[in-house]
Amino acid sequence: MEIIDYIKDKEIAILGFGREGRSTYNFIRKYLKDKEITIIDMNEQISKDFNDKYVKFVLGDDYLNCLDKYELIIKTPGISLKDIDINCNITSQLELTLEYYKDQIIGITGTKGKSTTSSLIYQILKDQGYDVYLLGNIGIPIFDYIDELNKDTILVIEMSALQLEYVKYSPKYGIILNLFEEHLDYFNNLDNYYKAKLNMFKYQDNNDYSLYYGNNQILNSYINDNLLGNKIKISNDIYINNDYIYHHKKKLYNTKDKRYLLGNHNLINIMFSLAISELFKLDIDKTIDTINNFKSLENRLELVGTYNDITYYNDTIATIPEATIYAIETLKNVDTIIIGGMDRGIEYQKFAKYLAQSNINNIICMKDTGYKIGKMIENIHTNNKIIYVKDLEEAVEIAKNNTKKSKICLLSPAAPSYNEFKNFEEKGKKYKKLVRGEIIC
Repeated sequence: MEIIDYIKDKEIAILGFGREGRSTYNFIRKYLKDKEITIIDMNEQISKDFNDKYVKFVLGDDYLNCLDKYELIIKTPGISLKDIDINCNITSQLELTLEYYKDQIIGITGTKGKSTTSSLIYQILKDQGYDVYLLGNIGIPIFDYIDELNKDTILVIEMSALQLEYVKYSPKYGIILNLFEEHLDYFNNLDNYYKAKLNMFKYQDNNDYSLYYGNNQILNSYINDNLLGNKIKISNDIYINNDYIYHHKKKLYNTKDKRYLLGNHNLINIMFSLAISELFKLDIDKTIDTINNFKSLENRLELVGTYNDITYYNDTIATIPEATIYAIETLKNVDTIIIGGMDRGIEYQKFAKYLAQSNINNIICMKDTGYKIGKMIENIHTNNKIIYVKDLEEAVEIAKNNTKKSKICLLSPAAPSYNEFKNFEEKGKKYKKLVRGEIIC
């Protein structure tokens, strides 16, 4: 295998030993039984019960001080090096896969919509008989399946900015859905974040394809003539006119069709999926069937159920204001919203004004950002009821007692969940249990 041939004679270290780091270790060890590997991580507990005499460890608070000692560092995406002078060769599962399999890869990134679009494209290809894998930021490390690939395999890879930050290769089919303000805790500034995303296109050539949404102002400001991929502009080459999606003048999809993916933001995701269907010359009728039968992923405008004539939705994936606004405008009948989470330093004034001008009666604010947004709304002097809560249990209890009958309670934080939960999935799971009465408030 080419990746193994590349690393076998190098002094290597694995930086970060979470799920992807363990995947990298297992992959290397499968082919190189006696290869010396250094594992670098803050967690000092990693070395306990680790039975491999060819593994060394650099652990603890100073774990980033030795990076220049290694010929090759295979980095996991969660570790930020924004304050570190980089004097070493950094690679990753994603970069190594792009280097050797780029022509077989459809890469999807964007601040929001990555998982839905990646999963939909994967399902479209699978339903039409392709040997296809869905990997990457969706939660499945690439190296878990890389030795199962053949020359006809298609890899649909969801790529985060954290994964794209150091890559020097781009996929044959690159998709950037949108760019919004996000991840200021990881990158020193927004420009660094946006440029990391643009690595999706940066190393393409004129045999590749760059698909991007033409109506996202930030994204368009970063698209320039230096990009060599064949540009496909969603909203221009693929566009909506009179309730139909067209590819140039070819009618592809009726936007009034019954489907599970609700909202205008999901119509944009569908347009990208149709563009890939056209590039791969797929059967359009089968593509439409897949689109219309594709259900929203967990924690993404997920219907929890109706209890005591109140309908509850779980949208914990909404970690920025724009995503929460999409949810509100899609559902339309929201009477109570639960917001708030980890503060990454992004701007919330416009979002506070949007909520203040909305018809949402109950705005339940959780720390940390919920408290900040609530105070902003109070300063606007509106009729919204601003309610500050200490935790999710209290938020759901108040929602149950205050939401009008036949209306919606929406959990859509507009912020990450790391301040109180392991991730958005854990928050969503607890919310659903609270709503269903599986946990007593």
